Amino acid sequence: MNTDFYRMKRLPPYVIAEVNAMRATARQEGRDIIDLGMGNPDQPPPQHVIDKLCEVAQKPTAHGYSQSRGIPGLRKAKANYYAQRFGVDLDPESEIVVTMGSKEGLGSLANAITAPGDVILAPNPSYPIHTFGFIIAGATIRAVPTTPDEEYWRALDNAMAFTVPRPSVLVVNYPSNPTAEVVDLAFYERLVAWAKKNEVWVLSDLAYSELYFDGNPTPSIMQAPGAKDVAVEFTSMSKTYSMAGWRMGFAVGNKALIAALTRVKSYLDYGAFTPIQAAACAALNGPQDIVASNRELYQKRRDVMVEAFGRAGWDIPPPPASMFAWAPLPPALKEMGSLEFSKQLLTEAEVAVAPGVGYGEEGEGFVRIAMVENEQRLRQAARNVKRYLTSLGVN
Repeated sequence: MNTDFYRMKRLPPYVIAEVNAMRATARQEGRDIIDLGMGNPDQPPPQHVIDKLCEVAQKPTAHGYSQSRGIPGLRKAKANYYAQRFGVDLDPESEIVVTMGSKEGLGSLANAITAPGDVILAPNPSYPIHTFGFIIAGATIRAVPTTPDEEYWRALDNAMAFTVPRPSVLVVNYPSNPTAEVVDLAFYERLVAWAKKNEVWVLSDLAYSELYFDGNPTPSIMQAPGAKDVAVEFTSMSKTYSMAGWRMGFAVGNKALIAALTRVKSYLDYGAFTPIQAAACAALNGPQDIVASNRELYQKRRDVMVEAFGRAGWDIPPPPASMFAWAPLPPALKEMGSLEFSKQLLTEAEVAVAPGVGYGEEGEGFVRIAMVENEQRLRQAARNVKRYLTSLGVN
């Protein structure tokens, strides 16, 4: 039997999984690992959302197949969110589809619109689905920078001028996972104009739309004039409402892309469990206290982490958004590389982080730190890191 599967050959080893396996082994051995590796929220959803889930789950009629593209009330609730938050009007019938998290939506859309051999522009470093969703679908990836400066625009123009076949899709992700970089509305306006000129679809991942800091709200590409002509945007309830395991996300925007995604999903799933969709409606339509409180929570954790790790001898730039810090390795340990540094941090300091190289070769020299432990644990992590660095004579 042939086990040399085509798509498996196109997937390299998942570097981050190596550190995850070490973390699991350490915990099985009874070691107290402070896990700052995975972006897994440690807070519960609002109580009224949990109550709605339980209420609807009690109904005998709630346990059949749901709607793949999302129940009407949930699509309307998402349209209302975009209207209130961004001033953008969306048609719940033709411009919104519910996904099982933004990750599933990106992967399904990649399968819907990609032919083998297509060239896709994706940032490097980037969240793995931004590249591997298309690689699984048979595409070729051409990397562009993550930092949205003038070099970014030169890279886009060079890609269009010198790539055969011409790229057909561009993936953008701001606030960025893993780098936490952000953009303003002027960036999206320029991007939409560029996409129209070059006939390129734009897929925007806005999973961290509400985790912005210092009073600087993140914009949506949908606010740019003409965005619906060329773009779709993915959002998620995972971080905003602490509903990561519920797998609730959305794609909104261009009707042709939404129709393609909806059609592919109709072959793959029957939609999320109806009580979960009803509870998601309650989250979007109900009190929004958790949105502000989560934002405040992560900003406080950011400030504690930056201050405590700085005193430990590891200077980390404060992220302007998201639940992550993109931290350069301590200069004295740069030659160690991000994977080995992450392994040593786990074994010697009992702190788990994600090696930057796991997000692309341009991520080498960095690690991603998730602010998913409380302030006391972050300070403990800093003390452990200080002990580790001191043992190496670094600080």
